[in-house]
Amino acid sequence: MTIKVYRVIIIQNQQRGCLFMKFKKWIFVLCSFLVSFFLVACQSSSSSSQSAVEAIKQKGKLVVATSPDYAPFEFQALVDGKNQVVGADIDMAQAIADELGVKLEISSMSFDNVLTSLQTGKADLAIAGISATEERKEVFDFSIPYYENKISFLIRKSDLEKYKDLDSLASANIAAQKGTVPESMVKEQLPKAQLTSLTNMGEAVNELQSGKVDAVHMDEPVALSYAGKNSDLAVATVSLTMKEGEANAVAIKKGNSDLKEVVDKVIQKLKDDGTYQTYLEKAAKLTEVEQ
Repeated sequence: MTIKVYRVIIIQNQQRGCLFMKFKKWIFVLCSFLVSFFLVACQSSSSSSQSAVEAIKQKGKLVVATSPDYAPFEFQALVDGKNQVVGADIDMAQAIADELGVKLEISSMSFDNVLTSLQTGKADLAIAGISATEERKEVFDFSIPYYENKISFLIRKSDLEKYKDLDSLASANIAAQKGTVPESMVKEQLPKAQLTSLTNMGEAVNELQSGKVDAVHMDEPVALSYAGKNSDLAVATVSLTMKEGEANAVAIKKGNSDLKEVVDKVIQKLKDDGTYQTYLEKAAKLTEVEQ
């Protein structure tokens, strides 16, 4: 009888021991999970608290999204025998990278993908002759303006006398780059015109030269650039009304105030000492020999 009692006690102790070991195991697992959770949380907090400028300096490069088909702002040209993305905006981007003390990396794409690249974090800045419209300001921050826009019509030289006023363009077939201010201006001010929206400005100019469209609406420096390179093209004397405040500016991800401060500082200096105008003149010379 006594032996049976001892056996029961021993079995109960063994069961308690097993339960205690299982309990310790679960406590260990739970503690490990909590430690891992807090480590990840701390790392995430540290990462999210890192400013935009700090992140750029840490990776050692400034990634700028652009659409290189908009001379003299950004375009492709042969420089020292190599095809490179050049232009006034690219020189400005380099000045911003120099101010940050990092390398410049240009990410080329179609214009309608430039702001998406910035929004998804693939690019640090978007510089592509972008107008700071009220609609865009709802999604992105913008630098101070670096170029006051003037929009013009590029037409065939043989049509200079034909398109001398807005009435003559009222029912014309007009091309513009998709997602741009020139496109929206045609929609609003020439509602009866046939609008052809294209992603590539070079394609729009080809459509004009082949007679598929009657005019291309674009920034005046770009129109002058194409007219200077193509003897069959000219800039029309008539133009649409430009809204106030829609100047070209650098697009910045919402909330990156420290980066905006650096960009604004560089732009102000380039405007004050006339350097940006020098960039435009330099780019214009490249377009004269290119294409």
